[in-house]
Amino acid sequence: MTQGKGRRKGSSANGKITAQPVRHDVSMLSDDDLSLFNEGSHHRLHEKLGAHPIAVDGVRGIYFAVWAPNAEHVSVMGEFNGWNKSSHPLCPKGQSGIWEGFIPDVSTGAIYKYYLVSHHRGCRAEKADPFAFYAETPPKTASIVWDLEYDWRDTAWMAKRGAHNAFDAPISIYEVHLGSWQRMLDEGNRFLSYRELAPRLAAYVRQLGFTHVEFLPLTEHPFYGSWGYQATGYFAPTSRYGTPQDFMYLVDYLHQHDIGVILDWVPSHFPDDEHGLRYFDGTHLYEHGDPRQGIHPDWNSLIFNYGRHEVRSFLLSSALFWLDRYHVDGLRVDAVTSMLYLDYGRKEGEWLPNKYGGRENLDAVAFLRRLNQAVYRENPDTQTIAEESTAWPMVSRPTYLGGLGFGLKWDMGWMHDTLEYMTRNPIYRKYHHNNLTFRMIYAFFENFVLPLSHDEVVHGKGSLLGKMPGDDWQKFANLRLLLGYTYAQPGKKLLFMGGEFGQWREWAHDESLEWHLLNYLPHSGLKHWVEDLNRFYRAQPALYELDFDPAGFEWIDCSDVEHSVVSLMRKGNSRDDLLVVACNFTPVTHFNYRIGVPKPGFWRELLNSDATEYGGSGQGNLGGVEAAPSPLHGHPYSLAVTLPPLAILFFKSEAHRSRALTEQVAIGGSADPETWLVDRRQ
Repeated sequence: MTQGKGRRKGSSANGKITAQPVRHDVSMLSDDDLSLFNEGSHHRLHEKLGAHPIAVDGVRGIYFAVWAPNAEHVSVMGEFNGWNKSSHPLCPKGQSGIWEGFIPDVSTGAIYKYYLVSHHRGCRAEKADPFAFYAETPPKTASIVWDLEYDWRDTAWMAKRGAHNAFDAPISIYEVHLGSWQRMLDEGNRFLSYRELAPRLAAYVRQLGFTHVEFLPLTEHPFYGSWGYQATGYFAPTSRYGTPQDFMYLVDYLHQHDIGVILDWVPSHFPDDEHGLRYFDGTHLYEHGDPRQGIHPDWNSLIFNYGRHEVRSFLLSSALFWLDRYHVDGLRVDAVTSMLYLDYGRKEGEWLPNKYGGRENLDAVAFLRRLNQAVYRENPDTQTIAEESTAWPMVSRPTYLGGLGFGLKWDMGWMHDTLEYMTRNPIYRKYHHNNLTFRMIYAFFENFVLPLSHDEVVHGKGSLLGKMPGDDWQKFANLRLLLGYTYAQPGKKLLFMGGEFGQWREWAHDESLEWHLLNYLPHSGLKHWVEDLNRFYRAQPALYELDFDPAGFEWIDCSDVEHSVVSLMRKGNSRDDLLVVACNFTPVTHFNYRIGVPKPGFWRELLNSDATEYGGSGQGNLGGVEAAPSPLHGHPYSLAVTLPPLAILFFKSEAHRSRALTEQVAIGGSADPETWLVDRRQ
């Protein structure tokens, strides 16, 4: 246990203990609360358990309540009583397993822990509060009494966030690890605080054109190197970057600048730190008791017992807490695969089958369905996103149809296949063409997000730029092509920080991104490409309205293996809203390459990744191409285009506009950049 040494409210100026004895005639728990908690249906436990400032008979103090059904003694210890383990005992609330009490003269800011003595072999432990809203900064481990009052100013965003999170909306996510996005190198490489990050991150994300930010887990975690995925505080944002109100300010600021916030949330496992949930009351309270079901062999962490009603109430309350009290717009649920399968990460004989003899974790399945039902019932304008890497059916389909009920699912198969293809030398890509096209067999089975996430740029995998083959020019061209192809595919988009400007080294959680690289044209050009991609994406409904409908996509030609070229169409709700996309995955320019199209007239080249402003060679189609009445690929017309090396082109029909006018407004075309008359940032 680490004891704080500074003064806090609740301790006197001369260090004498001023807190009065515990009152046990005060309770915030009704019979309905206890019933809902014990049946696993309480969604607001954070309003009842934990530490809450209240006034009783005109005396202010803190009401404490903690679930510890197998304890024989529970007390509150902290700065306010000199860390005395026996002076302020709590009292059991009937047969509920909850211990409670009101301690007068203790205030917000008081540092505390629970001291528990168990019926089980007399185990003794000092535990942080599972429902604490705030905690000491690691490596300290105590909880801090806190209130969550905050004057929100994001009313406009909250009124319309349902439209921003809709299936037919453009969703382009910038994934961020707050502690390493940007640091103060001249101040000892220190973190930026939530409030320092707010204006910097908002301005940068708006410049890049992303619609949402997704934060790697910000729930309190003792080991910084876990990136937040080993959480001990399921109701507390990490204090490394500031107070709960500071994090609210960050969310609020992003909302005020029309940027959504998604939080990575981890109900799949928790660490075995002594002060955390492990063996909380001397028994396996939160974790499953059998190690064949209660320990993750891959991560040496503990697995929640999803069959225990009170644990479900705990997790459901945590999920809804972030959506409600912090105005978070969505939860990306980590490691869903590990929850679904009893044999995840285990060898034969190391796991227990379910009651039907199968490997499916039926309790976890039931929990996930209840989670999604609760979220969409109480926050229908938000989204839940599953990180699930298998072919489990209907992950993002409603529970009433037999699905798990998530809104969206990461397409891990696409990420793996596409990166495997892109990392190959272009001379060999024709032998692996299926990696590029296979996705469309299953693309509409789920509501997919296409993730180029943090998982792909750590653990020796190298950066996205570093994965690309060829010399430096080809590496940047390949990465521009990869990002362009991502935006051409059906599905929402996600890119991890640093990928937008081509960081050379793989991500390191204790270092800042390599911002100095933006002083060099290839990197600034790549960033410019991402900016234009996002703006183009948001301006073209054909690229997002029918992301989850087969009517929104059509291959033109996906079988040109010899040239490693694919061409496709994306379609919007409007009959006339369609784009033609062509990708050349070789470093060879293809002249007079013919592509079938459904309409006559002039097809404007809207976007070209080979434009010189992005660092390309400047080849292209001088603003566009006139369709010829030459049937091809099942269409009555065709285009004879120049396909630049390692490049992607986007075309749109402009049958009723003159060629001269369309050349003037081309975006990223191949005409002389000095003649482009329209600012692409409008």
